[in-house]
Amino acid sequence: MLGKVPADSITDAVLRNRFQSVTLSLLAITAVTSGCVSMAPESAVPELVAGIPAAFSQSGADGAYQPARWWTSFEDPVLNNLLDEALSKNLDLAEATARLRAAEARARVSKSGLFPQVNAGLESRYSDSPTAGTNFGSIPGAGAGRLRNETYSSSLAFSYELDIWGKLRNDARAGRADAIAASADLQAVRLAVLAETITSYFDLVDGRHQIALTAKTIDILGDRVEQTENRYRRGLTTSFELYQVRQDFRNVQASLPQRESQLTATEGQLAVLVGRYSNDMDALLGKKLTPKLIFKPVPSGLPIDLLSQRPDVFAESQRLESARYNLGARRAERFPSLTLSANTGSQAGDPSGAFNIFDNWLLNLGAGLTAPIFQGGRIKGNIDVAKAQYEQQTAVYGRTLLTAYQEVGTAIERYEEGRQRYSFLFSQLDEAKASVELQSRRFANGVGSYVDYLDALRAQYQMQSSLSSAARDVALARLGVHRALGGSWDDVPRAPDIMTDPPAIQGDK
Repeated sequence: MLGKVPADSITDAVLRNRFQSVTLSLLAITAVTSGCVSMAPESAVPELVAGIPAAFSQSGADGAYQPARWWTSFEDPVLNNLLDEALSKNLDLAEATARLRAAEARARVSKSGLFPQVNAGLESRYSDSPTAGTNFGSIPGAGAGRLRNETYSSSLAFSYELDIWGKLRNDARAGRADAIAASADLQAVRLAVLAETITSYFDLVDGRHQIALTAKTIDILGDRVEQTENRYRRGLTTSFELYQVRQDFRNVQASLPQRESQLTATEGQLAVLVGRYSNDMDALLGKKLTPKLIFKPVPSGLPIDLLSQRPDVFAESQRLESARYNLGARRAERFPSLTLSANTGSQAGDPSGAFNIFDNWLLNLGAGLTAPIFQGGRIKGNIDVAKAQYEQQTAVYGRTLLTAYQEVGTAIERYEEGRQRYSFLFSQLDEAKASVELQSRRFANGVGSYVDYLDALRAQYQMQSSLSSAARDVALARLGVHRALGGSWDDVPRAPDIMTDPPAIQGDK
């Protein structure tokens, strides 16, 4: 015969069964309802994007795409060191990196709504009130006519909103897309810093070259003025010619301080890009700068998919996704929300009893359904705002892609024109050198004048100056292609060093 079962045990068993039943029911509802519905519009490619050509049409040789460290093709250790410094110390990059961290933190915040919220609590209460006006009389030991009470409790609270309509999921996805866009923005800043550093560096190289050529030209024109003055005193030239030679000499002299000032400004700009003060740049730059140029044509038939490597295009595509998910989240606000809650803990009249969960436990379970009835147009206004932002971002993405495509075409065309101009000037430099050699021999043989030799030498320096500027333009045009595509390609031929200090010329004084 079975013994008598205590009533407390029966009550505990009933409560445990009821708790398990409710828990299983809540888990079942969560599994069935979560992840079923999304109010976000279907992802669709904008019409302008869908109609973009499959490849770029510029002609040239074939090549393989390579987005990493394309600047090493200039084969200049000074430039490589400058870019390493810029990537590690540039303050624009530091700012963009901080923005990325903030965006990633916001993405984690937006994702937190997908998980249950758990809070723990400890509470202590003490009350002391008169018994007058109540049904309580005097309590022995509590003093006449007063009621004192103290309670201690510990609790663990759970709450969870069932994401039936996809509001929380869409908010989380929008936050994640914004974080990815911020990462692409960081890459865009990185590319801009690289491009500005390379631009300043080639301006610096050309500036030093131009100053060296200007100084040589001033020496030549000084000799030219002296020769013209001698000829004028002997009546072999007119005063007008002497005036022109002197004026030319003064103009070139006046251009030297201007070039030196521009060079100082360029060095200062480069120092800012690498996160240094201008007086600390000598260790990075050194005395001799020898970048090499690249003259191979841009590969033909480059796939249009390369545009997706551009950080700005990728960032706008992610912002478009964020706007799409945000619209879905705002649409979901029109529908009821179901929240589940549970609170368990213990309560006692002394601190130690607050943690006696076996004898003093308590349990509260709840489910709340909240449906919007009247919001004064707030929900519809938020939906209209999100829809307009989605349409706006669609236009922004299409414009960004169209602009990127146009920039690639323009950059390739500018590079081709720069290559042709450089080739033309290079051939003229050969003619200028030949003229200097001819005038040097004529003067040595007594059949030519020293003035003709000086004029030929000056023409050569002028051609070298034009060629230096053309070399800089070729390098920056090539940089424009790199920046437009976000990278480069393999098998790039190496050109001779043409941006070093001016070479020594026969007869140079």
